[in-house]
Amino acid sequence: MSPNMVGFSFMMIGVFLIIGKVVRLHTKWLRDLFLPSSIIAGFIALIVGPDLLGRLTSQFLSESSLFYNGLIPEFILDVWRPLPGMFINIVFAALFLGKKVPSVKKIWRVAGPQIVMGQTVSWGQYVIGILLTLLVLTPLFGTNPLAGALIEISFVGGHGTAAGLANTFDSLGFSEGADLALGLATIGILVGVVAGILIINIGYRKGFAKHVGGKEYFTEEEKERLGESYGFEMEPEVKEAKAIEPLALHLSLIAVAIMIGYILQQGLILLEASTWGAWTDVLLFPYVPLFPLAMIGGVIVQVVFDRLDIHMYIDQSLISKISGFALDVLLVSALATLSLQVIGDNFLPFILLAIVATAWNVFAFLYLGPRMIPEYWFERGLGDFGQATGMTATGLLLMKIADPEYQTPALMGFGYKQILFEPFVGGGLVTAASLPFMYQFGPVVFLIISSVIALAFLIFGLVKFGPNRQTGKSTE
Repeated sequence: MSPNMVGFSFMMIGVFLIIGKVVRLHTKWLRDLFLPSSIIAGFIALIVGPDLLGRLTSQFLSESSLFYNGLIPEFILDVWRPLPGMFINIVFAALFLGKKVPSVKKIWRVAGPQIVMGQTVSWGQYVIGILLTLLVLTPLFGTNPLAGALIEISFVGGHGTAAGLANTFDSLGFSEGADLALGLATIGILVGVVAGILIINIGYRKGFAKHVGGKEYFTEEEKERLGESYGFEMEPEVKEAKAIEPLALHLSLIAVAIMIGYILQQGLILLEASTWGAWTDVLLFPYVPLFPLAMIGGVIVQVVFDRLDIHMYIDQSLISKISGFALDVLLVSALATLSLQVIGDNFLPFILLAIVATAWNVFAFLYLGPRMIPEYWFERGLGDFGQATGMTATGLLLMKIADPEYQTPALMGFGYKQILFEPFVGGGLVTAASLPFMYQFGPVVFLIISSVIALAFLIFGLVKFGPNRQTGKSTE
């Protein structure tokens, strides 16, 4: 494939992003769902690609025709397919860059209940997913046992994590898992927004949502900002570096973070090969993708800059823009190459996974939330519910609707929670390692581990924070 063809394929991503932006601007219900332009663009590309429009054009055009498979030539799809696995490393490497890491004590003081709640929900998603797979999906539909990890990968991890694990799915013989995960991630976003707003309205009538109202939920500008920034607020100010252009500096920092992650990955592979891997056939780290380790690389870079007192040279706004660009490319390319045939062939397992995941998330929020979050459980729990069903932006928009004037500590607690949450689940090390672990040791072993950890977080949350709810003791 020539460099010109590769370059043209990247330009086509830009074309679809513009189309997605125009459609979003002129379609109110898409703005109300807070779907970013990249997701809309990805679905438009999917519609005009081989799985939909291509089925029609292939009936009238010869195989030598450029548009035999729809409006997107096959060479473009060939370029797009590996992009999610590449660009997810940029997204995760940038995750903590530019953010001063507070002390663990402060994080726990502000966000302890939400950390425990989030971990309980995420590990619980593994439990219900594996149980459903072992008891129903595999016996009745012949579904690969690795499908037990799809709920956590899709609902908490989201589109980016699902797409970034495509190579891992392939290497473990479950290629259709990546398409199912992307489809479930889309269902998760829709469920998170629709069910979340419904719960807020019910909570308002029941007296749980005490801070709803006071002003219109969102202006059009706020909708645009929240949707297109994937929920992460971006500062308008850009800090100028002295010796190097700001964009080049920040791209270099992300590259260094990824390189640190790569060194860690190769070191773990060598360590495993020279220890238990030398006398057994059980290997784990060769299947673990790079992106969670790139995230650790980003944390290392940030800590070094903090210790040297040169953190002011890292501009969070610029880092967010680079991360947003990478996520845009990732989402368009992943959704455009999604196989609808795979979802159609696994439709009943797909629907059952979505139903069970939704039921667990709603139960966890409505039943466990008030018992594990001592104060403002409704507003604080909404952020966790949104993130556990869709993405960070979903959690932020639900908190904004329930608390438009920021009268509760929900937003601060949600932000601090990510520091001790995302490195592990929701796209972190556990999420990335769950598939190879289940492949090597079996889903039953991972089910037992997940059950023990989920139960431990549940009991700890009920014992540690439950009494505070009765006495009104603050965790602030």
